[in-house]
Amino acid sequence: MPELIRTLRLRDLVLLIIGAVIGSGIFLVPAGILNQVDHSVITAALVWIFGGILCLLGALTYGELAAMKPEAGGLYVYIRDGFGPLPAFLYGWSMFLAVASGSVSALAVAFSTYLGAVIPLGPWAGKLVAIAVIAVVTAVNVWGTRRSSDLQNWTTLAKTALILGISATLLALGRGYSEIPASLWSAHPSGSLLSSFGLAMITVLWAYEGWQFSTYSAGEALNPRKDFPRALFSGVVFLIGVYLLANVGYLAALGPERAGHAETIAAASISAVVGPGAAKIVALTILISVFSAANSVVLTAPRVFYAMSKDGLFFPALAEVHPRFRTPAIAIIALGIWSAFLACLGRFQELINYAMFVAWIFYGLAAAAIFSYRRRHPELERPYRVPGYPWTPLLFVLAAALLVVNAVFSAGKNALIGLTIVGLGLPAYFLWRRRRAQLPTTTQISDDESPDSTGP
Repeated sequence: MPELIRTLRLRDLVLLIIGAVIGSGIFLVPAGILNQVDHSVITAALVWIFGGILCLLGALTYGELAAMKPEAGGLYVYIRDGFGPLPAFLYGWSMFLAVASGSVSALAVAFSTYLGAVIPLGPWAGKLVAIAVIAVVTAVNVWGTRRSSDLQNWTTLAKTALILGISATLLALGRGYSEIPASLWSAHPSGSLLSSFGLAMITVLWAYEGWQFSTYSAGEALNPRKDFPRALFSGVVFLIGVYLLANVGYLAALGPERAGHAETIAAASISAVVGPGAAKIVALTILISVFSAANSVVLTAPRVFYAMSKDGLFFPALAEVHPRFRTPAIAIIALGIWSAFLACLGRFQELINYAMFVAWIFYGLAAAAIFSYRRRHPELERPYRVPGYPWTPLLFVLAAALLVVNAVFSAGKNALIGLTIVGLGLPAYFLWRRRRAQLPTTTQISDDESPDSTGP
């Protein structure tokens, strides 16, 4: 039976992390974050810095896990080994139903929206463009991991160069510097500012979303034990720097007040300092950016469904590897079809918003699995150990828990909808478990095993 091949190098992993994270968020969400913190420049900066530090804590933790357990599926594998197949399945279920598929759909729709700013598109043409984007990235990823990674590398380099160029232009030509000192702190500080800070963190973490996805492809890395810790650390640190630079550029171009009211803050900023015609440069950057981000999701997320299927907890066909291309082709196609369906719905974005915060439950669980591995499997090879253990993973887990709790109390009904989406996986899990029990051969994970019994 054909298996996945190891082809991803260190530079591929670094560019995959950067390309997965930089989508449309940095071009849009800075204005919303400024509004959430009452236009306080320092508070907004702290939101971006704290969000980056939180991701860095997680990256350092996942670095040990990926180096120790370099298997396809990444976070799914860590949750499965640490807490059993049920929470691992619910993670994979939410990935397929909303998080990964919704991300691909949102990025494809964003591509058609920004293309419409350059070439007028009607409603139906916009949907066809979105479906075409999904079809292209699906086909490339079925064709081969090496080809998809090469595409990812070039598009990531292109959009990073454009973002740095735009930021440099804004910093050099911006006229909003004089307005910044008066808005360093909130003019109306209150106790609710802490809650607003927490909600703004959820927004900024959406902009940082994607650095975790690289772990799904650990089974295809050439030297995962050495490269994953390096890639996760350097990728996240680079992203923090780029995001802070872009935010300073927006403030330099517009000032805090105008920046907070600019829904398309990147386009408004470049238009203010160069002229309206320059907004097309931003549109081009976003087109490349969202295409690259969509490709990164399709390059990585199907490996979770592949791992679930190998465990007997998802459709068996999704565990098949194409004999020629050596990719989980059916899993990739399944994600593409469901993503295209969501893109056609038009009102799926609320579904994604509901489910996105729930993903942080599983991010915290995956990081917490490191304690189980350390305690139950001290014999496993650990070429890299997370610095500051146990505080580094513990802080990440606690921060993830606080984010989820704050979202539940602040978002109320919406948070319950997100939990319901995950809860819908319960009957599906028991259905697949019953089906697996009826199979003549044993699967990779047994319900009678302890959650941590999986070997290296």
